[in-house]
Amino acid sequence: MTTFNDTLLRAARGEKISHTPVWYMRQAGRSQPEYRKIKETHSLEQITHDPELCAYVTELPVAQYDVDAAILYKDIVTPLPGMGIDVKIKSGVGPVISNPIRSVQDVVNLGELSPEDDIPYVLETIKILTEEKLNVPLIGFAGAPFTLASYMIEGGPSKGYHLTKSFMKNEPEAWYLLMDKLEHMTITYIRAQVAAGAKAFQIFDSWVGALSVEDYRIFVKPTMTRIFAVLRELNVPMITFGVGAGHLMEDWNELPIDVLGLDWRSTIKEAEARGIERPVQGNLDPSLLLADWPIIERAAKKIIEQGVEHGENGSHIFNLGHGVFPSVNPDTLKRLTAFIHEYSAQLRNA
Repeated sequence: MTTFNDTLLRAARGEKISHTPVWYMRQAGRSQPEYRKIKETHSLEQITHDPELCAYVTELPVAQYDVDAAILYKDIVTPLPGMGIDVKIKSGVGPVISNPIRSVQDVVNLGELSPEDDIPYVLETIKILTEEKLNVPLIGFAGAPFTLASYMIEGGPSKGYHLTKSFMKNEPEAWYLLMDKLEHMTITYIRAQVAAGAKAFQIFDSWVGALSVEDYRIFVKPTMTRIFAVLRELNVPMITFGVGAGHLMEDWNELPIDVLGLDWRSTIKEAEARGIERPVQGNLDPSLLLADWPIIERAAKKIIEQGVEHGENGSHIFNLGHGVFPSVNPDTLKRLTAFIHEYSAQLRNA
């Protein structure tokens, strides 16, 4: 029987590790030819609703790249239909919502997620993966309340989040009610994933970098603090991540999390200078995956070296500063994973 690789879990807990663990956001799908073949006949929704197929897509990068964790293949808005949100994933656009939030009554009308009834296919996928397929941890995930609210209010992806910010300020009663409902949903959703077999989880607050520090502290941070405080009882590593949110680093560090995710705009050394001592995750710029190998290797070396020196035991999980995109060559990810394992092992065992 294959030995279970728990390196990522130990790194997340700040324990001694023999090599730096690595996984890549959006490693499942996107650039893989096998996935593209499936996408010729299946939509994202069809894949996620088919547990056997979804488990295959999730497990594929573990087999191909030898990464230290799997990330469940699904979309950030997967639980929203269970709350009464009519959302469709449009190719080349992303989530599009036909009944966006516009008033306090719209928030009042939102339902509650029942994982067993609303997303049984997600739970079945997790069980297949953790009981039959994986020898590495499966990372579950959820979108953070602000990021989900931005989709729900804007009606889809946005560059400026103008409707979201104005709603937050003009309708504070409705905003806080929305945060409360999304808080409850997130806790319910993550609990169900962990109960089904997920060994860690990441909360993606992808678009919260659009907020100022002051607005984050007033309108979002209390919700995030409560979510992580409640989910601590699950006793699995908890990761938080956002894009372009380096100005929120100190506030994230005050959350009851295990791992703080960095995007490529902030180095590990810069995080340390700002008081970050807990385990960190990141943070190669995904655009560099299109560069020549010597450039990738040089950038990865810097990150690995800083990670090995971070904290008492080199508490670092290697990742990208955001997700894999379609034009990335899968062979590059395979080569990068091997390099991360080999170079970090040399440094850690010297």
